[in-house]
Amino acid sequence: MARNHPVVRRLTSLITDFGPISVEDFIAISLGDPEGGYYATQDPFGAAGDFTTSPEISQMFGEMIGAWCADSWERLGAPEPFALIELGPGRGTLMADALRALNTVPACRAAARIHMVETSPTLRASQQSAIADTDATWHLTIPEPSGMPAIFIANEFFDALPIRQFVKSEGRWRERRVDIDSETGMFKFTLGKSSPQSRHADHLITEALDGDILEESDAVRSIVDTIAEYIAAVGGAAIFIDYGHPYSAVGETLQALRGHKPVSPLKAPGTADLTAHVNFEQVAAAAAAHGIRSWGPIGQGAFLERIGIRERAKRLRQGANELQAHDIDASLTRLIGPAEMGTLFKVLALSKQGTEPPAGFGPGP
Repeated sequence: MARNHPVVRRLTSLITDFGPISVEDFIAISLGDPEGGYYATQDPFGAAGDFTTSPEISQMFGEMIGAWCADSWERLGAPEPFALIELGPGRGTLMADALRALNTVPACRAAARIHMVETSPTLRASQQSAIADTDATWHLTIPEPSGMPAIFIANEFFDALPIRQFVKSEGRWRERRVDIDSETGMFKFTLGKSSPQSRHADHLITEALDGDILEESDAVRSIVDTIAEYIAAVGGAAIFIDYGHPYSAVGETLQALRGHKPVSPLKAPGTADLTAHVNFEQVAAAAAAHGIRSWGPIGQGAFLERIGIRERAKRLRQGANELQAHDIDASLTRLIGPAEMGTLFKVLALSKQGTEPPAGFGPGP
């Protein structure tokens, strides 16, 4: 642990002055501190970074999301204009590919007003380069409804939001916190007194064993609240793609990646990616509280197949040489294969009550 790193200094000062902090605060500072936070200071994507996302694997992913957005726009009655809002847009690769798909529906592309929600100056610069020929607007938070319906995209966004952790200890939940070991000076986990707020916690505690961990995310719930309120007020739809589990359950999912390899979440704050699996049951519950219908979650592989990724791969292979065709097939397998991203990654959509299932969520294989 680099003790002179800005994030380590801030965490150390906070704990020294006020005592152990929540895992939620530890993650928020590690990722978002303006002086040294992981997302605030570097580009984490690709072979030279710490992880690779679906848009970076193949253009097909973003094109399929773009096609889904165009279909959703038509289901909304083809509003002119509408807001196309991406949360955590990475390098801008997904939006660039999605807009190429939207260009095949000229009326949709003409009606789209592009909004990118990004807090990282480094990543914002990459996004501005990727979609330099658009009139996109950047925001630090989700923009307020301006009277136009919105379609929201969030790919591997929720997994990077802070979580709280609770440990079952002597028959009750106690919040897990981060302290400093007096002997080594390293960060360590300890227990506080707070209890979880989730309505799922009560029945899970009867099944949990001492030492089991329950996770919940106030940050995820807040974002879903905002999106659901937006859709309820002026109409729209949303699509969330992330790795996670469909139902609430005990188990620790907090993990850290550095150079594509796992490391201890406490070892290198500010220099490693911190993520946790998304609890899609809680996402759906947050939307339902605002009268918004959720669809799924279903596996990423099943979703992409239903909306035509195999057909898109076939068209790309027709104009490819042997090496390019091999790369297309390898990328397809990685995106939809059960042993790759096809099952662990899941897709959930939101729409108003009384609407038809969005593309990919109706009857199908």
